[in-house]
Amino acid sequence: MPDAGHLTPFLEIDRADWAALAPAMEAPLSEAEIAQLQGVGDKLDLREVNEVYLPLSGLLSLYVNAAKELHQSTTAYLGAAEATTTPFVIGVAGSVAVGKSTVARLLQSLLAHWEGTPHVELVTTDGFLLPNAELQRRGLMERKGFPESYDRRALLRFVSQVKSGAAEVSANVYSHLSYDIVPGEQVVVKQPDVLIVEGLNVLQPAVAGHRLAVSDLFDFTIYVDARTADIATWYEERFLRLQRGAFSNPDSYFHRFASLSEDEARARARSIWESINEPNLVENILPTRARASLVLRKDAKHAVDSVLLRKI
Repeated sequence: MPDAGHLTPFLEIDRADWAALAPAMEAPLSEAEIAQLQGVGDKLDLREVNEVYLPLSGLLSLYVNAAKELHQSTTAYLGAAEATTTPFVIGVAGSVAVGKSTVARLLQSLLAHWEGTPHVELVTTDGFLLPNAELQRRGLMERKGFPESYDRRALLRFVSQVKSGAAEVSANVYSHLSYDIVPGEQVVVKQPDVLIVEGLNVLQPAVAGHRLAVSDLFDFTIYVDARTADIATWYEERFLRLQRGAFSNPDSYFHRFASLSEDEARARARSIWESINEPNLVENILPTRARASLVLRKDAKHAVDSVLLRKI
C-alpha cells in the first residue's frame, strides 16, 4: 500500500493483497478455455486468472449489482414507473500488444458466470475504424488506430443506444486478416446485462466542438498498463509470431511480410512501432490512464504485479 502521506486518487494494491480478496473463489474456466481466450503473444494461465481476473470480475459484479440497486431506489424515489435497467458499460483501454483484448474477452467469460450478469456482450472499437478506402482518401492510412481514424460519432451513437436500452443495436465487423471493415457484416447487441467496449482510445474525453465522448457513457473503466519498452518488445515478438502464422495466408493484408527473414521482420516491426504505435501511445492513449477506474500494471513477463483502484 502507498505511504499515508502520498496523496493520490488511487488505492494501490500489490498482487498478493489483490489475490487475497478472493481466496475461496475458483475460476469457472479450464486451462484449455483460457488458452482460447488469450491473444497472440499474451501469457495467461490459471494462476493469473485466479489471482488477478477472478477478483476483478468479483469487484465488477459488486459494481453492477450496486448500479441496479441505485436504479431501483432512484425509480422509487421519483415515483416513476419501473423501467428496464440499462446495461452496465465497461471500457477497456491500453496500447497495442499490451493484452487489453485478452483482458476484455476473459472478463466477458468470467462475468457471465456471476449471478445477475449472465448476458455479457463484447464489442471492439475496430469495427468503428473508417474503411481503408476512406482512410486512404483522407491520407490517414499511416495513422490507423489514432483517434481521427475512427468514426467517433458512430461509436458514440452505438453505445448511447445500447445504454438507452434499445432492443437491438448493430456495429460493423472488422477483419484482422483483410485489415479492413467487412462489407455487409455486422454484430448485433441485444440488451445485455453488461457491455464491454475494448479499444485503444476509449477513455479519451470529448474533443473540441463535441459535448459528449463515449467515455462519458462508461460505468467502469480499465486501463491495461506496462512500461513502454516492454510493450515495444511484446509488439515485436507478436509481429514475428504473426509473420510465421497469419501473414502466410495469401488473403492476409500483411502477406507481403511473410517472406522476410527474422532480422528483416524485426526491423519492420520496430519501424511500425516507432512510427505509428509508440506515437499513438504517447500522444493519445497513455494520457488517458489517469481517467480509468482501475489500472492493471503488468511486469516485463506480461503478468499483472499490482492494481490501482480509484478511490470512491
